[in-house]
Amino acid sequence: MAPEVWTVVNLEPYRQTLALPGLRSLLLVAVLARIPLTATGVTMTLHVLDLGRGYAAAGLVGAAITVGAAIGGPLLGRQIDRRGLRPVLVLTAIVEAVYWATAPSLPYLLLLPAAFVAGSLALPIFSVVRQSIAALVPEEQRRPAYALDSMSVELSFMVGPALAVALATAISAQTTLYLVGAGIVAAGVAFWLLNPPTGSEQQPGTPHRRIPRREWVTPRLLAVLAVSLAATLVLGGTDVAVVAVLREGGEVGWTGAVLAMWAVASLVGGFAYGAVHRSFSPLALMAALSLCTIPVGLGGSHWWLLCLALIPAGALCAPTIAATSDAVSRLAPAEVRGEAMGLHGSAVTVGIAVGAPLAGAVIDASAPAWGFAVTGIIGALVALAVLPIELRRRRTAAAPVPAEPELAPTTH
Repeated sequence: MAPEVWTVVNLEPYRQTLALPGLRSLLLVAVLARIPLTATGVTMTLHVLDLGRGYAAAGLVGAAITVGAAIGGPLLGRQIDRRGLRPVLVLTAIVEAVYWATAPSLPYLLLLPAAFVAGSLALPIFSVVRQSIAALVPEEQRRPAYALDSMSVELSFMVGPALAVALATAISAQTTLYLVGAGIVAAGVAFWLLNPPTGSEQQPGTPHRRIPRREWVTPRLLAVLAVSLAATLVLGGTDVAVVAVLREGGEVGWTGAVLAMWAVASLVGGFAYGAVHRSFSPLALMAALSLCTIPVGLGGSHWWLLCLALIPAGALCAPTIAATSDAVSRLAPAEVRGEAMGLHGSAVTVGIAVGAPLAGAVIDASAPAWGFAVTGIIGALVALAVLPIELRRRRTAAAPVPAEPELAPTTH
């Protein structure tokens, strides 16, 4: 029995990938650096509530950061492609330091524009890690590498918000903001010291090779970005719908346990995705994630039934994000990979930002179970919309390549 289990759970892809120079240190620094980044949302919400404002006001601050990040991500990526990683890290770390040092004392009306500016020039840790993985790891080994990256993101999200709530409860939300800001600046310093390769480095004196966007912003890349946005829209909607279902059933105290089960399922799914020897289309994974999310609300308001219903969709979370990151890394030339990963990060950010309020509006207008159904249906519709592009790509890949005619021998 043991050999059969070992065949199913093959650790060799992970061993080979982690043996690559620089990857272990990158992933270790990444998981620690992302913890304060994942704590920003809940910490800022608690701070705005302490200012006497409501959840809508807190949501506006989060929206300002999100819109800024969606705009700034590709622009910062382009600067990494052209000028290198360290200058961008210096700029963004200074902006982060100024913002988090002043945000706790700003009145609400000034906090909104400051949040937008800070989001536009936020430390690009998520996209930089994915760009560096593409530079460090050969194409044939990127699937387990991006699976590890997705699992590290899950770990950061499991620790960051919970730690922020604990600190805000024990001390204060204002002090926690200072601590979160210090952690983000420390993350920028750590990445400056690590200085991982990004794949777009130029030899001294060599001009940067400019690649027109029309050459790499292809329908296939746009389809992957749409899949990324739809996947995180489903995830953002699920997060809200879980709370709504449990609150309706009077079991809101089990929210942490249900979300933890969802995260564990994602970790297991990400591990399995990186261990298998075959690749999966991001479109297929996102479609499966959406279809598995639609019926989750049928599990009812009992927390343990909701846990069971979330397992199939949860197991597809990390694989879907890993597959989209891998696809973008293959479709974008190294010279523009920073901008491409910035676009991917924007798609992920916008998806989460849209999914949560969309599910909330649906729940307010109908019932909590519809939060799962509607976001899942939207994901499935996006999958249908981009399916022709995927089918066209497969037909092109399967078409035989005509043999080149033999050249007549030349005489000199």
